[in-house]
Amino acid sequence: MKILVLGVGAQGSTAARRLDEEEKVKEIICADYDKEAVDKIVKNLTKAKGMTVNAKDKESVLKAAEGVDLIVNALPLDFTKNVLESAIEVKADYQDFAGTTSLHEDWVENYKIQFDEYGPKFEEIGKTAIIGTGAAPGLICAATRYAMKYLDTCDTIYNIVWEGVSPKRFLPFWWSPATALHDMSEDAYAMVDGELVRTEAFGDTIKRKYEYMEEEITFAEHCHDEPIHYCLNAEEYFKGVKNAYFKYAGDGMDFCKPLNRAGLLSHEKEEVNGVMVAPFDVVLKHLPHPPKYKEEIKEIIDEGINSDSGAMVIEAYGKKDGKDILVEVHVSAPGLVESYERAGMTAEMYLTGQGGFLYSKMFVNDKFKEPGLFTSDMLSMDQVDCYFDYAKEFDITLNTKIKEL
Repeated sequence: MKILVLGVGAQGSTAARRLDEEEKVKEIICADYDKEAVDKIVKNLTKAKGMTVNAKDKESVLKAAEGVDLIVNALPLDFTKNVLESAIEVKADYQDFAGTTSLHEDWVENYKIQFDEYGPKFEEIGKTAIIGTGAAPGLICAATRYAMKYLDTCDTIYNIVWEGVSPKRFLPFWWSPATALHDMSEDAYAMVDGELVRTEAFGDTIKRKYEYMEEEITFAEHCHDEPIHYCLNAEEYFKGVKNAYFKYAGDGMDFCKPLNRAGLLSHEKEEVNGVMVAPFDVVLKHLPHPPKYKEEIKEIIDEGINSDSGAMVIEAYGKKDGKDILVEVHVSAPGLVESYERAGMTAEMYLTGQGGFLYSKMFVNDKFKEPGLFTSDMLSMDQVDCYFDYAKEFDITLNTKIKEL
């Protein structure tokens, strides 16, 4: 199997490393605009060759994609249209790590366009596209689907994520600061009484203290894909769920909340000392890039870590055999130090890059039989079991608790 990995930042490079270990993978094309990043990843792999690609130019993408069986898109969201269309033209399977903003200005409409316009095109060529396959969306969606095993009907889903890895240096985000700030500056999505609605960013807080937490954590609304997925797929995949929320906490939220209140995450340009600037752009300019190379990660660890923890939890409320039930699924995975010791990665790379790789591994092993376009939550239970069976190799496991209410 020949695979194109487009974008070799933190997540794409992680997926490429794991694909290099797969017996059925014969060649990996590692492609990015950043030649230095391409050269660094390729020199450490046995099956890879590098290409410089300008994803703004569809012809450049098509050249890299010639003859490949699968395209793994780990590029920023703006390039998705070119990559999707290239996959269709070269008749390849397709996978990406997140949603897209390249098809329509509205996030929900982007999903609808992918389903309604691109889905039939993938069906026509007999290929499969899976979108949103990182950690969240992706791993968390598979875990939410897993929770449905224990319910006859579902009323409410909470996806709860705590980024509890905190270094001594200033590093509010372990992934793309641009993507993070965009998410922080948007009103969130939630499913309420069967309808998708917008909710105030950083609002509608809940408190949780699971047994592995030293103190109670406050989680707030955050703009993420998962409630959109569950709303669109409520009847077929989520037992008729009526309410779905994504709740988030951690250094990034703590950093951004006062900036948001002060208007410093606004995209609207304003005059400052005779110069027109967007506050969002100024904040982004001053944020550090997340580490992606082993030596960078080691330097951060050597400086010292304040906290090396976190949580990814699914709370699914519904009924089983006529009784009110809470299904609580906890995703367990290595923290920063263990991720570095095991694989030379950050915890974010470990969970997101390898969470995405597990979908790639399913492509490699022909686990997706149905042509068309699907989100990462639209797995059969056999596929869910396969996903988490693969995940055990990386100590990514599920701890499920069933509580009668």
